[in-house]
Amino acid sequence: MTSAVANDPRFWGLIIREAWRRTRRRLRQGPLHHWRYAGRAPERVLVAPPDLRLADPQIALDIYHGRFPLAGHVVETSGNSPFQLAVTHRNWNEALHSFRWLRHMRSAGTELAAANARALVSDWMILHGRRVHGLAWEPQIVASRVISWLQHSSVVLKDADYEFYRSFLKSLAAQIRYLRSVAREMPDGEGRLRARIAMAFAALALPNNPAALRTASRNLGEELDRQILPDGGHVSRNPAALVEILTDLLPLKQTYAHQSEQPPASLINAIDRMLPALRFFRHGDGSLARFNGMSATVHDRIAAILHHDDSSGSFMLHMPHAGYERLAQGQTVVIADTGVTPSIDLSKDAHAGCLSFELSSGINQFVVNCGIDEFGSNDFRNLARMTAAHSTATVHDTSSARFTFGLTDRIRAFLGTPVLAGPRKVDCTRIDDAETQSFVANHDGYLAPFGMIHERAMTLSANGTQLEGIDRFYAPGGFGIEPSAHDDLVIRFHLHPAVKLYRDSDGLLVLIADEHEGWTFISDGVRPHIEESVFFASPAGPQACKQIVLSVRASEQQEVHWRFLKRRLR
Repeated sequence: MTSAVANDPRFWGLIIREAWRRTRRRLRQGPLHHWRYAGRAPERVLVAPPDLRLADPQIALDIYHGRFPLAGHVVETSGNSPFQLAVTHRNWNEALHSFRWLRHMRSAGTELAAANARALVSDWMILHGRRVHGLAWEPQIVASRVISWLQHSSVVLKDADYEFYRSFLKSLAAQIRYLRSVAREMPDGEGRLRARIAMAFAALALPNNPAALRTASRNLGEELDRQILPDGGHVSRNPAALVEILTDLLPLKQTYAHQSEQPPASLINAIDRMLPALRFFRHGDGSLARFNGMSATVHDRIAAILHHDDSSGSFMLHMPHAGYERLAQGQTVVIADTGVTPSIDLSKDAHAGCLSFELSSGINQFVVNCGIDEFGSNDFRNLARMTAAHSTATVHDTSSARFTFGLTDRIRAFLGTPVLAGPRKVDCTRIDDAETQSFVANHDGYLAPFGMIHERAMTLSANGTQLEGIDRFYAPGGFGIEPSAHDDLVIRFHLHPAVKLYRDSDGLLVLIADEHEGWTFISDGVRPHIEESVFFASPAGPQACKQIVLSVRASEQQEVHWRFLKRRLR
C-alpha cells in the first residue's frame, strides 16, 4: 500500500464503512438465517417483462454444448454444471450468477433451449439457492438475477413439472425478501437502483397485495430522484450507466402499462430526462463518448433504447449537473468533460479526465479518449482511467485525480479502486452567439499537488470547420507559475485507430479518416510530436493508435493555443 493512500483519512473512512456494510450483510447471510427469507411462495408468474438486451440463439447453442461465453471470457464445462466450477474470473462468475444469458435461450425458442434453461436454473437452486452465501448472493447480482428470472420465466417454466415450478417460485420469493432486507444498505450507485427496479418488477410480475406495489414504487421513485440528475445524467457521471439503467427502466414502464398500473411519476420523469442525455453523448456514427467508464458502444442496444425517445430530435448542448458540454455545428461534434469527481462511493469507474474532449465529423471520429476495455485486465482498466489516457493536459506526469491503484490485491478485492481525491471545483461558462459555440472551464485537480489551475477554452466555428482551443495554466489569483521541477506539462490529443496521421509539405499534421475528409492540426509556438497510444474501447479489444503531444513548461508558457481545421481531400 502506498504511504500517501495509507495516510489519507478518506481511505480509512472508506475501509470502515465497507467493513460495517459487509458485517451487517453477513448477519443476514449463512445457513442459520436462510429461514428469514422463507415464506409463502407466489402461485404463479403473472407476466414476463420484456428484455431490451440483445439475444443470440447461437449462444444458446454454445451453452447447450457446455461453452459459456460470458463477460469476454469463455469457459468449457466438459459436461459439468458451470455452478460447480472453480473459475477465478470474477466478471465471468458475476455474469453467470446474474442469469442474463437466459435471454439467448428465450431467443432460440426451442424445446431444447427451454429444457437446458430449466436444468441450469435447477442446478443453481440446488448448489447456491439453499444457503445465502458468497458471490451468488451479493445484492447487485441478486437484483440482476431476479430481473432475469422474471423476464425469462416463460422459457424457464415452459413444460416444467409441478415440483420445479414450485421450487422456482419459492427460490424467487426468497431472493426478493433478501433483496428487500439489504437494499437500503447497499453502496450508493447503480447497484442500489437496480435492486429497487428488481423489487418493482417483482411487485408487478408476481401476485402481491396493493401495498407491496405502492411501497416498491415509492422506494424506486425516491432512488430515481436521488440518482438521476435534473439534466438526465447519472450521479456516477458514467454514460454507460444511462444505457444499463434505461435498459431496465423502459421494460419496467411497459410492465406497469401491461398490468394496468400507474407508474410512479419519478419513473416517467427519469426516463424523459435520461433519453435526451443519452443522445447528448452520441457522435455522428452513433458511438457514445468515452468518459468515466464508458467502453465500446453496443449500437443495436442504443437503437432499441432510443426507439422509445419521443423528443423532437434536437440535442442538448449543456449538461451542467452531470458536468459535460457539447459543441455541434454542421457535421462536427465536440463533447467535453467539465465536471467534478464523483463521491468515493460512486467513483469505482470514474476517470481523471477533467477538461478532456472528443471530436467527430459525420461518421468519422478523430480525437478520442482511450476509453476502457470492459472485459480486459485490471491493469489496462487502471491505465485507461489516468489523465494521460485522455485528450487533455497532464502536469508532471501526474493524474488530476488520485486513485487507490497501489493497494494490495486483497484490499482491492475489498474496496475496488475508487477515486480518493480529484477536481472538486470546476467552473464552466458557456458562451454561444449567432455564429459560434464555445465554453471556458477550469479545474483545481492540480492545485493541491502543484499549486496550478488548468483552464481550457474551446470554440467551434459556425459551419463546424474550425475548432480552436486555448489551454492556460496559472496560480490562484491568475498569477504566473514559478519555475520548479514539476512545472512540466503535456497536452495530449489521442486519435481514433481509423485515423491516419502524416505531415504535409508545410510540416503541418494532417488527420485523415477517409478519402473525402481530413483535419489539419496547428499549434502556436509549440511543435507537436507524434507518439504511440492505445485505444482500449474498441469492440475487438485494445488497438494501437497515435496521439499528438504538446510538451511545455508552465513557467515559460502560460497559454498554449491550438486548433483543428477541416480540409477537403477531394
